Amino acid sequence: MEETRKDKMQLLVRRIALIITDIILLNASVFLALIMRFDVSVESIPQEYMEKYVENVIPFTLITLVIFWIFKLYHSLWQYASIAEVYKIVEACFATEVVHVCYTAYRGDMLPRACYFTAFTFLVIAICASRFMYRMIRTFLQDRRQLGEYTNIMIIGAGDATNVLLREIQNSRYLDHSRVSCIIDDDHKKVGRFIRGVKVVGTREKIKECARLYGIDEIIFAIPSASVDVKRDILNICKETDCELKILPGVYQMVDGEINVNSIRSVDVLDLLGRDPIDVDIESIMGYVKDKTVMVTGGGGSIGSELCRQLVSHQPKCLIIFDIYENNAYDIQQELKINYPDANVVTLIGSIRNVSRLEEVFATYKPDIVYHAAAHKHVPLMEVSPNEAVKNNVVGTWNVAKMADKYGVGKFVMISTDKAVNPTNVMGATKRICEMIIQTYNGISKTDFVAVRFGNVLGSNGSVIPLFKRQIEAGGPVTVTHPDIIRYFMTIPEAVSLVLQAGAYAKGGEIFILDMGDPVKIDDLAKNLIRLSGYTLGVNMEIKYTGLRPGEKLYEELLMKEEGLQDTKNKLIHIGKPIDIKNKEHFFENLERLKESAYNETDDIRALIQEVAPTYHPKKNDSKN
Repeated sequence: MEETRKDKMQLLVRRIALIITDIILLNASVFLALIMRFDVSVESIPQEYMEKYVENVIPFTLITLVIFWIFKLYHSLWQYASIAEVYKIVEACFATEVVHVCYTAYRGDMLPRACYFTAFTFLVIAICASRFMYRMIRTFLQDRRQLGEYTNIMIIGAGDATNVLLREIQNSRYLDHSRVSCIIDDDHKKVGRFIRGVKVVGTREKIKECARLYGIDEIIFAIPSASVDVKRDILNICKETDCELKILPGVYQMVDGEINVNSIRSVDVLDLLGRDPIDVDIESIMGYVKDKTVMVTGGGGSIGSELCRQLVSHQPKCLIIFDIYENNAYDIQQELKINYPDANVVTLIGSIRNVSRLEEVFATYKPDIVYHAAAHKHVPLMEVSPNEAVKNNVVGTWNVAKMADKYGVGKFVMISTDKAVNPTNVMGATKRICEMIIQTYNGISKTDFVAVRFGNVLGSNGSVIPLFKRQIEAGGPVTVTHPDIIRYFMTIPEAVSLVLQAGAYAKGGEIFILDMGDPVKIDDLAKNLIRLSGYTLGVNMEIKYTGLRPGEKLYEELLMKEEGLQDTKNKLIHIGKPIDIKNKEHFFENLERLKESAYNETDDIRALIQEVAPTYHPKKNDSKN
């Protein structure tokens, strides 16, 4: 409240000061016009004109102030004055002189006609000078302050966004200790030109050189229209400097007032992955989800919870969150209650291993669509506990598929992984068996069973980036298994939105494969994260190579050779041709043996897994079963 009163008082004082200034300037402009008309001498002005001038001082002043108020010359923030304010001043002054001419003509007190044009010219110059003087004084004082410590900024891009950004930086009182020293742009025609007094010094090849030459502390990427490849390439050059890296959001947002200069954010490792924005046909998702009962197994997990977030926004009749871990289930339940208070969300605790619990849930709620995201996903942990991987992934999926078939579920969408392709670890092999279960059930059930396969998701439970961040916060070292290991990456919301759209495309039996873009070296990811966290590799942060973990491959595949590939309407979603399991009875017999062996805690479970999934080729390791 006190701050509001203070601001109002400051605004009132500024307006009064402007009004007083304008009274002086407008009368001085008319008087100066008279002097100019009569040989630049006060003594040469005829007495009758001096009397007319004096008689019209008060009405002319009042008329001018009213017109200036109408044109909002006392409402603008003059620290941000630009060409638009100049136009407004010219219009206001022109209107003033027109009214002045009409008023004096009506009263018979007209001055020499030339005086009106001269007075108009002087008034425009004087009012503009008074308004822009604030900026000049402020800039002068800012420059004096910057003789001490200040932040040197380099801006990448010489377009509209940079113009907006420069104006914000140069005018904002919150950025008094920041100075834009140079601009970089790949357009050779702009090199050597100036934007608001700041020179475009070169193209991207000059970034590192100019960073040293100008003592740059901070680099701001300000090309909202840049492609992901261009952004990635330029940011990769920038990160080789010692500068802090930031990105400016879209300039259209700044124009709309949604953001301001304070919305400039730090460069995130996601900016360096070079991914195009995901294009999802929301209408297709709405069509098959709206007014349906949808069940998400593993609904509290990183993928499952994001599925719940996106599904509930498409207005299902009922959303069932099913999870064994109550804390995660509770968290997503509370989040959805806050964000979607009218949504019908049911949160149930239970295990996909428990057939009786699943039977009760399916019989009670009769879901139309099931998203099966519940699974054990940690490769190293499953290598040392392979029986648990079989119980949860294989048997659990089988249980849910049985219930979906029995209770007439319309669509069953299973979340799979790239590790299911030619698997070398237990987790990947069990997910491959899950894909086989889905494809087999699709041939014997009225339910449309499909699987969606994708690689690593950033920020998910067990993802490498949260691990790296924890290690960096702890002072290092950052552990990478192998300098050449590569992985495909996608954000959780991207992956889930594509999963939902793949479900809309589903006709039954497909394995949908999400285009994950170009693979990323984990070593590069670690180095980028170290740099973006403000550390220098080899100086105050180290990378330690620990060797490949049991069952881990240098690279993952998304598509088995024998599956082939079909396109969909979305270029980021492909379909792997279903592999025909000819002897279904034999397949289910093997599943029964595998299930029995897992619950008997056999030591030879890997051999049985390989019998069911022949593409599984376990790597030799020292881990105990």
